[in-house]
Amino acid sequence: MKIGDLAKAANTPVETIRYYEREGLLPAPARTEGNYRIYGEDHAQRLGFVRRCRSLDMTLDEIRSLLKFRDAPQEDCGEVNQLLDDHIGHVAARIAELRTLEKQLKALRRQCGGADSAQPCGIIQELDAVALEPEGFGQHAGHVHGALHAPARR
Repeated sequence: MKIGDLAKAANTPVETIRYYEREGLLPAPARTEGNYRIYGEDHAQRLGFVRRCRSLDMTLDEIRSLLKFRDAPQEDCGEVNQLLDDHIGHVAARIAELRTLEKQLKALRRQCGGADSAQPCGIIQELDAVALEPEGFGQHAGHVHGALHAPARR
């Protein structure tokens, strides 16, 4: 199948498939005499595996590690369990940070009670006040896990 067919079958943008190839998550496909990529069922299965991992917010490095085990099923899966345990820890930390962020946003929202002009708005004033304090930055929930995420919809 051509890349467009694979994209439709996997509900994945063509550029995402190319990105996963560049990142080494998908093997390079065979090419036709006209230099079109030709994908097989194994590519579709692997792409589905990668997409499922991404839907679980796994980093590309985590996915690479899991693919090594997928490709070598005779290996001990202890590292797979550890990888997933570590990932669960990252997710739990992120949830805690998001809860803190929610509290901060709710407290900020309470600074303004109505639909008045922006000048007396407590939210704007509070954001301005915090902007002048260097320690005010970084007091929110950031993404704590992995820097190698693919762009959105990948």
